[in-house]
Amino acid sequence: MPDHLIGLLLGTEEDWPRAFETLVERLGPLPGPDGGTHRLTTERITIEPFNLADKPRYDLVIDRLAWWYYVPREWLKKVSLMDDVYLLNSPFTFQSMEKHAAYCAMLRLGMKVPPTVLVPQKHPPDNARFQYTAAKYNQPFDLGQIAQQVGYPLFMKPFDGGQWVGVSRIRDEAELHRAYDESGERLMHLQASIEGFDAFARCLSIGPETMVMKFRPDLPMHDRYAVEHGFLSGTTGWEVETIAKVVNAFFRWEFNSCEILVRGEDAHPIDYANASPDVAITSLHYYFPWAMTALLKWSAFCVVTGREPRLDLDTRAYFDVADRDDLGYEEKLREYRRMSDEYFETERYREFCDTALAHVDELVLDWVASDAFDRLLVETAVATYPPHEVERFVGHFRGLVGQWLRERSPSPSA
Repeated sequence: MPDHLIGLLLGTEEDWPRAFETLVERLGPLPGPDGGTHRLTTERITIEPFNLADKPRYDLVIDRLAWWYYVPREWLKKVSLMDDVYLLNSPFTFQSMEKHAAYCAMLRLGMKVPPTVLVPQKHPPDNARFQYTAAKYNQPFDLGQIAQQVGYPLFMKPFDGGQWVGVSRIRDEAELHRAYDESGERLMHLQASIEGFDAFARCLSIGPETMVMKFRPDLPMHDRYAVEHGFLSGTTGWEVETIAKVVNAFFRWEFNSCEILVRGEDAHPIDYANASPDVAITSLHYYFPWAMTALLKWSAFCVVTGREPRLDLDTRAYFDVADRDDLGYEEKLREYRRMSDEYFETERYREFCDTALAHVDELVLDWVASDAFDRLLVETAVATYPPHEVERFVGHFRGLVGQWLRERSPSPSA
């Protein structure tokens, strides 16, 4: 029986890793396309010196750490280049997760990214050669004039940021200069604001699976994901889902989130590069079982079927579609979607889920309804919130997860 070890490269998280580990333990042996029986196990990866010639024991690594911690990032590069370990996500496109390259690529594909300008740092980098270089080559610029061209209101946000850190909504020139003065050595984007939008969608993607959720970024984290089905029309929902899938296939990201503003019939992607997307039970709540199911199925599919990791980007194939004058926006999206499905082997994945993983949905349903899941929920709330708020939040999350269970459990009269 072939064994496949899945490595978890973690930071401060505890809730979803425990959930994932439990589900893998309960998964049982799986039939493979080779006619053999396969078994999955997990292990949390530790950080230590490594010899470049060492052979890793992992078939697949779910990475949640290397986007900021360079030692594991370099280890991931080594095991992918030398050992064909399958990675979620590719460490070679982390720079593209610094918003800027992702904006450029999706603009190139014709996505409706709001007008965006990159401006130099307010304070120069700490480099002895800067003053000479700047005096010789840097052109002076009028920040206020650039902002007028972008149009107020606008957003100033770091080109490499995340979690809304350093993001400011700018209404006039006084706020513009105040925010720029506070930005220090960070490179900043000025990006037009999509005013009067009808919906804010956040898409969580794991392999070929994408969940489109209504997002309310101004609310506390436990209330940001609204459980509201059908908040987008069928056509717009397809477009939003397609944008998320195309972004991921383009950059070889297989565990990512994408934020899109919808105004009328137009979908404007504003942030779609997240090396460590939110999968906490305290924020996803209702959607948490879906995320664990998708992560379990995609991980199993990759290791059992021997899916080969692809580090090379096939950008030219996308650009060839983007450059066709005989195709409209929707036609190009459909072709990008086809290329995305091809990369993720969506048809083969669905067939694998229908056969080898046919029991997984019921497995997850039983587990979410169990006392073990409730203990995980309570322990996570205790570790997250002040003692006097724990009871309230436990009730809040039990209610939302309970809704998920009721919607999937057979009715008494069935």
